[in-house]
Amino acid sequence: MSIRKREAILRSLLARLCLCAIASAFLLPAQTQAQEALLEILPIRPFNFDVALRQQSFAPNDREVTLQAGITALRYGDGEVRVGYQYFSIHTDDFRTDQHALFLNPRWNNVLDLLEFPASMPIGRMLKHLFFGPLEDRAVPYIGALIGTVISGQGRTSPGLLYGGQTGVRFPVAQGISLDLSLQFTQYDVNFRGESGQSQQWLFLTGFRY
Repeated sequence: MSIRKREAILRSLLARLCLCAIASAFLLPAQTQAQEALLEILPIRPFNFDVALRQQSFAPNDREVTLQAGITALRYGDGEVRVGYQYFSIHTDDFRTDQHALFLNPRWNNVLDLLEFPASMPIGRMLKHLFFGPLEDRAVPYIGALIGTVISGQGRTSPGLLYGGQTGVRFPVAQGISLDLSLQFTQYDVNFRGESGQSQQWLFLTGFRY
């Protein structure tokens, strides 16, 4: 093969490499942006474990335990749908009740980022600074809804409807692990001592997501 022919082949290869590099420079950022909003089905993680405990020794003498766990079923950008389970127990000298709940928990993360206006003084940034102080850049505030069913441990033959809402914040504390604090309200059908009715519940939960 002659020297001129080799040079022509090398020039052709270099030209193709340059074209590939230029195309990559334009296409890769677009692909990165698209990947940020990909729909993920059953990513499972992060999953959470939360607990609320109360022990009282007088007026009345009782104990309350709430355990809650969940996994991620769907995720799209800052939006996600979680599947959760809650165990709620009250034991007193007069009675005891145990309740089990299964629910869907759609939630929106970084909710204050929706208030990044006006440009000169974003409302979302001001609220983060007000609520979280020096941790504002690490905080991930969220809001969510709950819809599902609850089964009483005693006396009820059919599941009852459960619905409500929540607001909370999580703080990354290590690689893949976050501290999660949330305030949760639920209303649900329940059977207690042979009578059916609706109960409202406020819970402040502390837990971990990983």
